[in-house]
Amino acid sequence: MNNFLKIILIFIFITNCSLNKNSKYWTKQEIIKEKKEVITEIFKKDKNLTNEFNPNLKISLYAKAINKSFFNNFDNNNGRNNFNSDLKNKSKYKFSKIKNFYQYDPKISFYKNDIIFFDNKGSILRFNNDADLVWKINNYTKSEKKLNPILFFANNKKKLIIADNISKYYALDIDTGEVLWSKNNTAPFNSQIKIYKDKFFVVDFENILRAYSIMNGNEIWRMKTKNSFIRSQKKLSIVVVKDKVYFNNSSGDISAVDIQSGELLWQTPTQSNLIYDEAFLLKTSDIIADRETLYFSNNKNQFFSLNIKTGTLNWQQKINSNLRPTLIDNYIFTVSLEGYLIIIEKNSGSIIRSTDIFKNYVKRKKVKDCKLLEFWRCTEGSPIPSFYLPFTKDKRQALIRPSGFIVGKDNIYLTTDNGKLLVIEIKTGKTSSILKIHKGKISRPLVLNQSLFIIADNSIIKLK
Repeated sequence: MNNFLKIILIFIFITNCSLNKNSKYWTKQEIIKEKKEVITEIFKKDKNLTNEFNPNLKISLYAKAINKSFFNNFDNNNGRNNFNSDLKNKSKYKFSKIKNFYQYDPKISFYKNDIIFFDNKGSILRFNNDADLVWKINNYTKSEKKLNPILFFANNKKKLIIADNISKYYALDIDTGEVLWSKNNTAPFNSQIKIYKDKFFVVDFENILRAYSIMNGNEIWRMKTKNSFIRSQKKLSIVVVKDKVYFNNSSGDISAVDIQSGELLWQTPTQSNLIYDEAFLLKTSDIIADRETLYFSNNKNQFFSLNIKTGTLNWQQKINSNLRPTLIDNYIFTVSLEGYLIIIEKNSGSIIRSTDIFKNYVKRKKVKDCKLLEFWRCTEGSPIPSFYLPFTKDKRQALIRPSGFIVGKDNIYLTTDNGKLLVIEIKTGKTSSILKIHKGKISRPLVLNQSLFIIADNSIIKLK
């Protein structure tokens, strides 16, 4: 083949293949376009659920209302509480103000008709039903008191078990307050405590689940999961089902362990290689369980259902919440951080209803001739006075965050981080009333003997 013919063939190839848009070869421009399309598809971000869905759907519950669902609750599911009140009577159990209360999630321990809590110096307080102090005990040295320990409780009606965020754990006689034994761990604790037969379980900041003897506090076994330099910003969760203990760690992993041997049965990661900032900000809800499934969510727009035997994923839903969910009948109740009450069908993960629990409330711009309230309820069809400023979605999210909720007989009771208690109708999902409880953050509500208890930084508020 002579040189002239070679030049002709090269020219034809270039003009008819590389530059022809109809050829089977891409131009440079088209290659770039195709790459962009692929990248856009792969890294498409999930959107949070910020719209109502079936808001007019009525929900009826048939499950029997439960008494004492906050006593030694192995599965963390408080269900439908036998509580229904107009919340007109209010009283307080006062104590010294807990420093940095807003960073933690402390809980009351109930014993008979009494409540047990702690103050800023780590003193444990037992109050009777009339708010009288039964006993007070402090098991800390002068230097330890200055650290303002945060205490986590569990009791088996005989002994009160305490673990704290300064690495100490100990047991008290629940009737007298006498210290039975006291020990120190190699790392601080940051989890629920679960008592099961002769053992109790707690997770420390090294992501180690530890099983201790109730009798003397000796360690029976330990299960170490992924170590992390990151201290979880939210208390970790433990459930006990059929002689197995399930827990989460600060990296979002869920693990199942045999109670007797401490053997790891399975472990399921929920986050893939989180970078430092993402892992530090990860907040996971408490795990709840039935005999077949574990349910939990996080503030990364993920709600999970896992098979309890294998840890495999049943379904995943896009819901942004680190609040403990509640399972009743075939319904899962949760509240998103954006303020939507969401009801999920437990087997399929399908969202049945989503209602905006803040939509009928506006923030007062200035006060005239009425009571000083931060919120005002606007009934349907009624005009909004000119001196009220409606919440936009962005502004509302910056000002209000739900702290936790429980489900009563007819209503849901939800607290917020700005000290409000919302009463929401189960049937309609509409907020019927709002109460100002405290100036700052308040805890998730708890129920005992037809009374609602809410923890603030300097008191426990009792509503009936």
